[in-house]
Amino acid sequence: MNMIRWAAGIIGVTALCAHPACAQNYPGKPLHIFTSEAGGGNDLIARLVGQGIAGALGQPVIIENRVVTISIEAVAKAPPDGYTLFLGANTLWSLPFMQDHVAWDALQDFAPVTLVAITPNVLVVHPSLPVKSVKELIALAKARPGALNYSAGASGTTQHFSAELFKSMAGVDIVRIFYKGGAPATNALLAGEVQLAFNSASSVTPHVKSGRLRALAVTSAQPSALSPGLPTVAGAGLPGYESVTLTGVLVPAKTPAAIVSRLHQEIVRALNRDEVKQRLMSGGAEPVGNTPEEFARMIKSDMATVGKLIKDAGIRSN
Repeated sequence: MNMIRWAAGIIGVTALCAHPACAQNYPGKPLHIFTSEAGGGNDLIARLVGQGIAGALGQPVIIENRVVTISIEAVAKAPPDGYTLFLGANTLWSLPFMQDHVAWDALQDFAPVTLVAITPNVLVVHPSLPVKSVKELIALAKARPGALNYSAGASGTTQHFSAELFKSMAGVDIVRIFYKGGAPATNALLAGEVQLAFNSASSVTPHVKSGRLRALAVTSAQPSALSPGLPTVAGAGLPGYESVTLTGVLVPAKTPAAIVSRLHQEIVRALNRDEVKQRLMSGGAEPVGNTPEEFARMIKSDMATVGKLIKDAGIRSN
């Protein structure tokens, strides 16, 4: 599977409490969840998690909105006591491949708690493009190398990686046109300035329903409830393809296993509530809630794929 997935760093998950009572006495003060800027998808998910676990833990959960790199650094340097959490996505492990002198090590400085949600992208084309399937798109791109353009925002987003992985696996030459953000990138596709894009279901579904865009496939390994009826890219012509945003909770490495287990238990319990599931789905994310070990393996796999992709394509952050 070509999904971007860790086994190193799991030592932090399996560290033992010095005393069995440590988990019983935890937590004794407010928790802080560091995430990216207010108003984005991670902020919404962090607030749902915080609200979902505060009651069970008996402590307030404070959301700390920062530039994502500042949030990552803050948690990497925090005491491993379960009071400082990071909620974020692939940037944690992809940015070090694109930028020199990053102030954290994704494998050594963090321990995974759980994957909260995945966000697949949808491969969409402008209706003027004479293709109605992934196979037809690949055939057209091979017949017209360098003639098709795709829109994407900042380097290193899953929208960018989804397209570059598609190019690599399909062996096609489609050209990236850079836009300052996801909304301008979508508007460019709607205007016919570019021919295709890989965007979130929440951003493109209204335009697909109105006929202004044509959806070909979803980038997850399995069909997505966010885009009912759409095939996967893998099943529609590119076997093994998978590219999604992995949004999860991590804590500083060496956080006691009993505390990681308690956090995992409460977060998963919150994710199983219908109202939380509905809020996540309406925001374009599919709730998960897996084990720390499963999340670690997914990150390890994702790192392997994205690391090779970044190196082969010469991608640098912008």
